[in-house]
Amino acid sequence: MSIKNFLRLFISPWVILGSILIGFSLTIASLLLFWLAMPERVPAGIPTAAMTVVAYATATPTPTLSLPTEQPTTIATQTPLPTPGADDVAIGAYVEIRGTGGDGLRLRIEPGLSSRVRFLGQESEVFRVEDGPVELDGYIWWHLVAPYEESRNGWAVSNFLAIIQNP
Repeated sequence: MSIKNFLRLFISPWVILGSILIGFSLTIASLLLFWLAMPERVPAGIPTAAMTVVAYATATPTPTLSLPTEQPTTIATQTPLPTPGADDVAIGAYVEIRGTGGDGLRLRIEPGLSSRVRFLGQESEVFRVEDGPVELDGYIWWHLVAPYEESRNGWAVSNFLAIIQNP
């Protein structure tokens, strides 16, 4: 058997057509897989959002043992007692919110009880005194700014502020 007869026997037009179809199918399948595996492109000019999470220090509550006592018959006054050290508050000092019983302290846009509340300062949260004092509505008001976030600021009464030495 000669090579010419051998090639005619095994290489027919159907074998060539089948080879071409298989090659074309594999090429299309490869291109489709590459297209599906490509990462999504972000259009130019659209900014990507970035978020910074800042944790602030909080006091760890300590359990206290309380013995049963008689209930007081008088109602507590609405004016809270001044916190020790509140008289020492001055511009540039660092203060901590204390004595709110865990309720927090309202920091307002302007001094005065009728001013809108900006946010609620948490017990043991530290602030820097930026302005004040302003006497209004029977309270002494100080403008406080959080040292870790300048946008966290407002006016607060001195009754719930205590000077701290090392913020």
